[in-house]
Amino acid sequence: MGLVVGMALGVAGALMQSLTRNPLADPGILGVNAGASFAVVLAVALTGVSGISFYLWFAFAGAAVAATAVYALGAAGHTQATAVRLALAGVAISAALQALTDAVILSDQAAYNEFRFWVAGSFEGRGWDILLVVAPFIAVGLALALLLAPALNALALGDETGRALGVRVARARTLTMVAVTLLAGAATAAVGPIGFVGLAVPFLSRWLVGTDQRWVTVFSALLGPVWLLVADVLARVLVRPDEVQVGIVASLIGAPIFILIVRRRQVAAL
Repeated sequence: MGLVVGMALGVAGALMQSLTRNPLADPGILGVNAGASFAVVLAVALTGVSGISFYLWFAFAGAAVAATAVYALGAAGHTQATAVRLALAGVAISAALQALTDAVILSDQAAYNEFRFWVAGSFEGRGWDILLVVAPFIAVGLALALLLAPALNALALGDETGRALGVRVARARTLTMVAVTLLAGAATAAVGPIGFVGLAVPFLSRWLVGTDQRWVTVFSALLGPVWLLVADVLARVLVRPDEVQVGIVASLIGAPIFILIVRRRQVAAL
C-alpha cells in the first residue's frame, strides 16, 4: 500500500506542478486531498455504507471539484492564476474542507469510528482488499501521466508554442486533470489525506534529472514510495511502542521543503 500510494501522490504532484507551472502545487496544498476526504466522509455519514468500492467514486468527485474550485479562485480577476494565488486559494479551501470533515466525523459516531485514523493519513487496517480496488485506477493514472509527459514538455514553453508543436492544449489539460483526479482520489480513498509528498518528491526529482517531464514523472514514481515508506518507518519508531499516523510524519518532513522552495523564490521557476 505504501509503495502504490507513494507512487500515486508523487506523480500526481509532478503533473499538477507541470500543468500549473507552479512548484508549490501539490494534491494536499491545492485542496485535492481535502476535497476527496470530505466527499468520502460525507458519503459514509449520509448513507452508512463504508465499503471502499462505494466511497471511492465520491473521492474522485470530491478531488475533481476541489481542484476546479481552487483553480477558479486562484484565477479570479486575473487572466492567469499565479503560483502564490493558487497556493493561497488551496490553503483556504483545504482549511475549510478540513473543518467540514471534522464536523461531520465528530457529529456521526459511525463515521468517527471508521475514519478517526484514516483522516490523518494512516496505513492501519488498509490491506490487500483495499489495494486491489484502488490499484487499477492508479495504474490508469500512471499510464496517462507517462503518455502526457511529451505534451506537458511542449506546454511548458507556452500554449502557443505547444499548439505549434502539435499539442491539443485543451485535451492535454483535461487528461492531466483526469490523471491527477485518479491518482490523488484513489490514494486518498485508500489511506486518507497525506500532504507534501506530491510537493517534495517532484522538487527532488527536478533537482536530480532536470525539467524534462518524462524523467520527472519516472523519478517521482520511484521516489514517492521511498519518501512515504521512510515516513512510515519513522512513524513506527519515533514514539515506540506507540505509533504515529504516517500522514502526520510525512507532513512534518515535507513542510521544510515547502519553506525552502518559498525562501529560494522558486515559485515562478516552472
